[in-house]
Amino acid sequence: MIQPFYKSDDRAFTIVHGDCFDVLPQFDFKFDMIFADPPYFLSNGGISYQAGKVVCVDKGEWDKGGNPEFIMEFNRKWLELCRKKLKDNGTIWISGTHHNIFAIANLLTELEYKILNVITWAKTNPPPNISCRFFTYSTEFIIWARKYPKVPHKYNYELMKAINDGKQMTDVWRLPAIGRWEKSCGKHPTQKPLALLTRIILASTNEHDWILDPFAGSSTTGIAANLCGRRFLGIEQDLDFSNLSHMRRVELDNDNIKLEYRSKISDFKYLASEYFTNEPEANYEVDLPF
Repeated sequence: MIQPFYKSDDRAFTIVHGDCFDVLPQFDFKFDMIFADPPYFLSNGGISYQAGKVVCVDKGEWDKGGNPEFIMEFNRKWLELCRKKLKDNGTIWISGTHHNIFAIANLLTELEYKILNVITWAKTNPPPNISCRFFTYSTEFIIWARKYPKVPHKYNYELMKAINDGKQMTDVWRLPAIGRWEKSCGKHPTQKPLALLTRIILASTNEHDWILDPFAGSSTTGIAANLCGRRFLGIEQDLDFSNLSHMRRVELDNDNIKLEYRSKISDFKYLASEYFTNEPEANYEVDLPF
C-alpha cells in the first residue's frame, strides 16, 4: 500500500516519496491535469552563468542520462503511465527545451495523445551565455496535449483572454524565471516559477480539480495548485526534494504568506476575490485512495 510522505491537513496536497515508475501502477485514481518536467539528461559537466558567477550546470544523478535509446524508452514509459492516469477529458503539460521536447512530441503522437499547443515561455530575465558564440538561451517550451483526439478538454478561454488584456491569449508567454521569494525554503536546480504553473493550472482546470506531477521536485506544481484552489499529488524520488516540498506547503498554512504569494503572481489579480472563499476541502466526493 502507498504511504504518503506528507499530506496536508486539508488533504489538498500529497507527496509520495518514490519513483513514478513504481508508484503510478499501484493505484487507479484519475486526474484532471498532469504537469511533467521530466529529466533533460543534460548533467554532463557543462557550465553556465548565475548571479555573476560561472557555475556547473549539473543537476544531480537523476539528470545523468544514457544513450538516445535509453532516453527515448524512459520518456515513452512515463508517458504511457501518465495517459492511464488521465480522465478522458484530461490534459497533460510537459516542459522541456530543444534537447528533449521534439522527441517527446513525437512520442505523444505515437501514443495517441492530441497535441493542442506548444507554448513558448519567453523568460523576461534570462541568464547571459558566457561563450558569446551563439544567441542567449531565453526560452523553454511546454507542450499541451489532451488524452483523446476527439474528447473535448477544459480550457478557460474567457479567463485567459482577461489575463491578456481582453485579447486572445497567444502561445508565447512572457514570464520571469523564479524570484528570490520562491526560494524561502531552499531551491531545486530546475525549479519552475509559480507564475508559469499558475497560468497553466488556471487555463486548463476548474476549482477542486486533481493535478498530478510525476517528477514533483520541490512541488511548485502543488503550491500553485493549492493557491488556485486545486488538489495535488506529487511523486518525488529524492528525499531532500520531498522534504523541501513539505516545507513549502507548510508555509501556505500561514494565511499571510498565501496572500503574499498571490499578490506577487500577476494572473491572480484578474480573479474575483470571492474565487478564493471556498478552500479545496469543501469538495471531497472523490479523494485519493491513500
